[in-house]
Amino acid sequence: MNNQFPIGKPSFSEDYTQEDLDQWLDDIALLPERIREEIDGCSDDVLLTPYRENGWTVRQVISHLLDSHLNTIVRLKTALTEDNPTIRPYKQDGWAHVDFQFEIPLELTLDMLENTHEMIVRIYQSLNENQWERTYTNPESGETFTLARSAYHYAWHSNHHLAHIRLVTQSEE
Repeated sequence: MNNQFPIGKPSFSEDYTQEDLDQWLDDIALLPERIREEIDGCSDDVLLTPYRENGWTVRQVISHLLDSHLNTIVRLKTALTEDNPTIRPYKQDGWAHVDFQFEIPLELTLDMLENTHEMIVRIYQSLNENQWERTYTNPESGETFTLARSAYHYAWHSNHHLAHIRLVTQSEE
């Protein structure tokens, strides 16, 4: 197994169905609960264990998910109000290493993640057929994302990092 990409790299198809959209939104909605279940009873030592050599710790992965998905809300709203905007990237690795996150109770981060995911899902659920095709461009990759592709991407991203957490928690069993 490739610990960097335990569920494989993302592979979006433009031939998605309503069932695909529903599954992606379910994956996004359920991530906070799945993380809580996965780390229930874990010691601080486990939460501070990286999922691979030179990788983030479980705690950093959870903080990264919050950072990334808070940005998702801004990206979605921007795509809905501007024509193919270029999104603002951020230094993910730098954000993952900001020290104050270790002083914040993990429960607060998980609560924020839960509320963030609720907001993301509600935004996606509010879209009409035409809005799913609205776009934004990522300047780092040069890729243009439809909002449908972004739903796939954030579902994949959720499952990708949940798999990282499981690499640690399941090795501790």
